[in-house]
Amino acid sequence: MKNKKIQLVMDSSATHMVGDGFRVQTFFPSEKIGMKRMSPFLLLDYNAKVEFAPRDEPRGVGVHPHRGFETVTIAYSGSVAHHDSAGNAGVVNPGEIQWMTAGSGILHKEYHEEKFSKAGGIFQMVQLWVNLPKKDKSNAPGYQTITADDYGIYELPDGGGIVEVIAGELNGVKGPVKTHSPINMYNIKIKKGNELTFELSSNWNSAALVVEGSATINEADVPADSLLIFENEGEQVRIFAKEDSTILVLSGEPIDEPIAAYGPFVMNTHDELEQAYLDYNAGKYGVLE
Repeated sequence: MKNKKIQLVMDSSATHMVGDGFRVQTFFPSEKIGMKRMSPFLLLDYNAKVEFAPRDEPRGVGVHPHRGFETVTIAYSGSVAHHDSAGNAGVVNPGEIQWMTAGSGILHKEYHEEKFSKAGGIFQMVQLWVNLPKKDKSNAPGYQTITADDYGIYELPDGGGIVEVIAGELNGVKGPVKTHSPINMYNIKIKKGNELTFELSSNWNSAALVVEGSATINEADVPADSLLIFENEGEQVRIFAKEDSTILVLSGEPIDEPIAAYGPFVMNTHDELEQAYLDYNAGKYGVLE
């Protein structure tokens, strides 16, 4: 079994604001990592720990459309509220995930949950865009809420930590998320001095984000708030925790289809992209205030 080779390790030093509630590093797409390189994952925005002062009017992002893909919000600290034009609403608290399928088109807004906003505090989030295959881009919008009780749990030996299986499976433990293409997604919570070895498909696009602590991942020392991109070569991943660490692992089978993307829409052709805008302007994504 060959170790997965490492392409590069990226830090989170170049941040920008999304709305007024999310201070993120866009790890990809970027100059180094194109939109197809990590397919089916299109975008990874990481909000490393930041402290927001108390505020009566919640910070966030106002009403905006999406079509042709899924948005995934993973909360590590702080709470985010969500509303969409399909009638879904909820709060994503630490340890929880919101997985929204935009499909044929939806409006949504996301902002700091009211109690968190008024109290202020540490905020740390991941948001992913996950592509949909062409056959699923016209599906009706959908919504999955995953709480800590929903994860499949794989336990490391001797109390060395746990793996929260979000999607796919690890050593026979399955995750709760229903995906439209094959994906493995794990939150690895591993204690200092322990290690975990597992396999990821050699031809799937794979990455590991160190959310807390620091770890040696195969031959690379990866500090907190850094993203490691694997080459599509080799299968074995070995993680050794230099500190108590939380590591988000993403791995997915590439969707080998054309991508036509602009702003909040991801389709397969320019004509489909143009139609997405026409439908949005015609009010076909519903109403949300």
